[in-house]
Amino acid sequence: MKAKKMRKRPESRTKQGKCCPARSIKKSAPKPKSKSKPKPIRDFSSKTAKPNPKREPKPQKQKAPRLEGTVLWGLHAVAEAWLNPNRKCLSLRVSDGGLTALQDTLQKAESLGLSRPEYQITDRAEIDTFLPRGTVHQGILLETKTLPPVTLDDLLGQEETPSLVVLLDQVTDPHNVGAVLRSAAALGADAVIVTERKAPQTTGILAKTACGAVEHIPLIPVVNLTRAIKALQGESFWCIGLAEEGKSDLASCTLSSGKIALVLGAEGDGLRRLTREHCDELVHLPTQGPIGSLNVSNAAAVALYEVKRQKS
Repeated sequence: MKAKKMRKRPESRTKQGKCCPARSIKKSAPKPKSKSKPKPIRDFSSKTAKPNPKREPKPQKQKAPRLEGTVLWGLHAVAEAWLNPNRKCLSLRVSDGGLTALQDTLQKAESLGLSRPEYQITDRAEIDTFLPRGTVHQGILLETKTLPPVTLDDLLGQEETPSLVVLLDQVTDPHNVGAVLRSAAALGADAVIVTERKAPQTTGILAKTACGAVEHIPLIPVVNLTRAIKALQGESFWCIGLAEEGKSDLASCTLSSGKIALVLGAEGDGLRRLTREHCDELVHLPTQGPIGSLNVSNAAAVALYEVKRQKS
């Protein structure tokens, strides 16, 4: 038998195809790890962080003080409320200048025997904290209870039957409502009737704009203005709606006799359809020029003046 030839170990080849003895690959020794400093162990046992002596603690913002009742401000609004026997006053804060302006009112209330709290001399900056930013309060702030509500039935059930009222159809701006109240008080109206759903509350802004008329002219909210018109018509009121599409001029109407109810709508929308349909007649104001319409409070003042002019 022939002896088997032993297989030689294959030799490694270079890129050029030449043979060369196999090389042994030496493993590089691992680099020694650098000794890092041990991390400090944080103590989480205490929940509160230690105060930093370099940092000063921030001052906490103080909340603006709140008053419990209705807040009125300004000389005329507060003076009329202070002299109203139906108004319950809780507190009065005045600056030195405000006290000087209100001195005659305080003396008059004392002579009338009205029960009123002692006034508090207060810095104007402190009065600012009770009111919205930028409020012109003239250094006078009164905290009161709201006036007793007056309903339409109360108005129509009086011994002296009212002869002139104003109805506002969804007028939402308190400045407009306050201005209408002021004109109503100055020109002889007996009440202002508003929709309950979209009418402003008797706030300080409304009372300030009304310049004290809130104390003299009742602001009566009603659920349904159409029903209120019907109730007035049942008491012999002639309901006149002011609208641009009115056929006749307000001055051409006979306003010198009888009971009159002036109905005005909000700016832009005007009188709603049902309100227009239930008015006895629609009239317009004789405006002209590039601007053919008036603000609702200005329109109310013009209409009230025309009624007063014809009745006098």
